Amino acid sequence: MAELSLYFKSIVEQDRCAVVICDMNDIIIYMNPAAKERYKKHGDIVGKSIMECHNERSRAKIREVVEWFSESAENNMIFTFHNPKENKDVYMVALRDENGGLIGYYEKHEYRTPETSAGKK
Repeated sequence: MAELSLYFKSIVEQDRCAVVICDMNDIIIYMNPAAKERYKKHGDIVGKSIMECHNERSRAKIREVVEWFSESAENNMIFTFHNPKENKDVYMVALRDENGGLIGYYEKHEYRTPETSAGKK
C-alpha cells in the first residue's frame, strides 16, 4: 500500500483555498501553494509565528480557540468569521495525533459562491 501521507499532501496542495498549518507553539509549519500566493506580501513565513501576522484582537481569538480545542478531544472545529468581501466562511480546525492529543491547528476557508468555471474533461 502506498504511503497515505503522500495522498493527503497532494489533496492539500491541490486545494484552491489557503491552508496554513501551525504547531502548538503557533509556528507555521506548512503553507500550501494557495496560501503562499495569498500571503506573499508577508514573504516566506514558514517557521515564523502566526501571531506576527495578526493584530491583537485576532491573536486573542486564536488563543481562545486553541484553549477550547485543549478542553476536549471533541472540540475540533469552530466558525471564526464570515468574510463578505470574498463570500466565505472561515473556521479553525484542531489537528490531533492518533491518541486525540492536540498537536496543532489550521484555518479552513469555505467559499459560498457557486462554482462557475467549466470543468475540463
